[in-house]
Amino acid sequence: MPFVAVRDLQMYYEMHGTGPRLLTISGTGGDLRRSPNIFEMPIARHFEILAYDQRGLGQTSRPDIFYTMADYAADANALLDAVAWDRCLVMGISFGGMVAQELALRYSHRVERLVLACTSSGGAGGVSYPLHELANLPVEDYVHRVLELSDTRWDAAWQAANPARFQALFDQTLAGLRVGADEPGRSIGARRQLDARARHNTYDRLPMLRMPVYLCGGRYDGIATPANLQAMQKQIPGARLELFEGGHLFFIQDPRAFDRIVSFLRGELDD
Repeated sequence: MPFVAVRDLQMYYEMHGTGPRLLTISGTGGDLRRSPNIFEMPIARHFEILAYDQRGLGQTSRPDIFYTMADYAADANALLDAVAWDRCLVMGISFGGMVAQELALRYSHRVERLVLACTSSGGAGGVSYPLHELANLPVEDYVHRVLELSDTRWDAAWQAANPARFQALFDQTLAGLRVGADEPGRSIGARRQLDARARHNTYDRLPMLRMPVYLCGGRYDGIATPANLQAMQKQIPGARLELFEGGHLFFIQDPRAFDRIVSFLRGELDD
């Protein structure tokens, strides 16, 4: 699959499928080598999807410099130039939703419709859980804590009652973190992303968004809470919000989620 020169990076990207053009932006630690990636999810049947590894992550360059959210937005904009997509649908998941907010605010002419999934605005709208505070934990402790945050139902009592299910979740999450973990610069890129994430704040600018916006998340998400999404809805003119039966991975946990996202992207939910 291809690499392309994007600003100061060699960026890894993939493009698959047929239908309307959809740029997807991944979350914290995103790496297209992890499974399941966006191309393995139900949404892939409906669109021509462009996905990529963001700066510092996956197979894209990992410069040891200061990263900003504006950089992440500019990277996405430059990738659209590189693949000759003038305008497209955009979906950002978790940290990718933060990047998608910046992209839509800074380059609004590129974005037809915007899906912001399990994300936050920062500022007065509330922040997603400060994952940078967990960065120095041993990896097993980090996975355990992130799983508890991902779905607030997965507390100690649930773990004790469902040991096999929790172990499967733990093993899958740990395996994902180990993809490319020994590659040079991997820890640097991850740290730089978390630093940028901690400074994210679009709240006061959100009223500038004029494209159709769909906010979605899980009722039991302890990373990007429902309250954060509700605060964003109040700031974005005409934004639609739906909560699903799940946590931070609600789009995997609740089979209705991708159906509703697809319907929004097709304009089928418009009043």
